[in-house]
Amino acid sequence: MSMAGNLRKVGNLRKVGGLRRVARVAQFVRKHSRVDLSHPARSPLGSAVVKCVTYRGGVRQEDGRDLVEEVERVRKSGDGFVWLGLHEPTEQEFAGIADLFDLHPLAVEDAVHAHQRPKVERYDETLFAVFKTVCYVEHAELTATSEVVDTGEIMVFVGKEFVITVRHGRHGSLGPLREELESAPEQLAKGPAAVLHALADHVVDDYLVVTDAVQADIDQVEMDVFSKDGERADPGRIYQLKRELLELKRAVVPLGRPLQILATQPMQAVAPEIQAYFRDVDDHLKRVTEQVASFDELLNSILQAHLAQVTVAQNEDMRKITAWAAVIAVPTMICGLYGMNFDYMPELRWKYGYGLVIGVIATICFSLYRGFRRNGWL
Repeated sequence: MSMAGNLRKVGNLRKVGGLRRVARVAQFVRKHSRVDLSHPARSPLGSAVVKCVTYRGGVRQEDGRDLVEEVERVRKSGDGFVWLGLHEPTEQEFAGIADLFDLHPLAVEDAVHAHQRPKVERYDETLFAVFKTVCYVEHAELTATSEVVDTGEIMVFVGKEFVITVRHGRHGSLGPLREELESAPEQLAKGPAAVLHALADHVVDDYLVVTDAVQADIDQVEMDVFSKDGERADPGRIYQLKRELLELKRAVVPLGRPLQILATQPMQAVAPEIQAYFRDVDDHLKRVTEQVASFDELLNSILQAHLAQVTVAQNEDMRKITAWAAVIAVPTMICGLYGMNFDYMPELRWKYGYGLVIGVIATICFSLYRGFRRNGWL
């Protein structure tokens, strides 16, 4: 589409009521640019627009224009780009923005409804990427119902003169990332692809933080299982860790292919010099993937060890019960023998018969006890 066609389209879209509301909200947010808009990341006006900033030469512009005017100005000059940040927009809130930036309907649907796998898709000159964000949930003590990993999503639209980030979830605020990029204007001057790389790097760095925290939980469970009373450890904690690890795995593993695409396949939205940075992010992701796989194997081993400990403890109990049953069987047998109602039995009329029987019972029981004790059964 020609530049003149873009400008005519922008002029027509300014007449749309929904787009005007988006523009007014974006202008309000720019005037309050230092406000912390982390979750619930809605602007004071209740809109999904969290931040709208224009960058030229890697430098943030503070000129107070609304969204449509900023886009028009960037398209006219061919310099800089607009970074629009949203949090959980509705279809109505996103409709005007989709028209303004000519976003593909399928990508718009994914961005609004979320619950997508990590992926990268190309729609003409626009790149659409989905990242799963993760956050470690702090807990005083790990239980069978503890939440360990919380996940969210970040969708990114990257075009020639814009970046649109759509965030879903209770965490993953991009305010600190934006400030970090603004402190490095030489990187931000490389365009929207630099923002996409920074987002991917930010997400993968969070993966590393979460895996380190999960490692501490696994170490604690492992210590409890192999402690003196390890057979009494709650196996529900191990199963809970495996469930939470599965949620982390669903966020980490599918991102491998999209990062490889960004790092190797040529595309208009990503310059070759930026692709080298994506290769570094891919290396970090492979490290996380290997850690998650090793955690899964380690938890399986811990669970098997715990089940083996329980079996050994049960066998110990059964041996003790069996040994005492053998000891008790001796007096039961002898007393049962002399309890029979026969008129003629040995020692029935003998003066020392009672003492002799008691002595025999005590001797046999003591011998059995000593033998079981020596063999470790008691």
